Amino acid sequence: MKTESSDTQSAAPADTPADLPPPLDEPAAEDLRLEAILKALADPLRLTIVHKLIRESDAYDHPCGWFGFDRPKSSLTHHFKALREAGVIRQRQYGLERRSRLRREDLDAGFPGLLTLVENWQPPAGYAMNQKKGADNGPR
Repeated sequence: MKTESSDTQSAAPADTPADLPPPLDEPAAEDLRLEAILKALADPLRLTIVHKLIRESDAYDHPCGWFGFDRPKSSLTHHFKALREAGVIRQRQYGLERRSRLRREDLDAGFPGLLTLVENWQPPAGYAMNQKKGADNGPR
């Protein structure tokens, strides 16, 4: 069951500023399902997105460009939507831009150790995920 944006804003961490835009529709923490999360993380690009949020910053909402992927916007939109609908990330609309943040508290509470596995994931040798040339945004 998906929650309305106003319902999820109340579940935000205490350090979340009150003037943020409301989150887009997402599953409530109690409705997160492991099979949906694993399905979303089974895609290498989505796994890379979550890995980057864990390793480099999950304290802020990040625009798609922060991830450094050289992919069509429609492709990235699809991947971010899949992560949001599975409950892995929270997205907020800032004007025309959607920004993403890892739902670390909800995932740690419901699935202890899952994010540690993603954080320790090592991409295969030669794995580049079509990142922008010159950008050092890949998994480490």
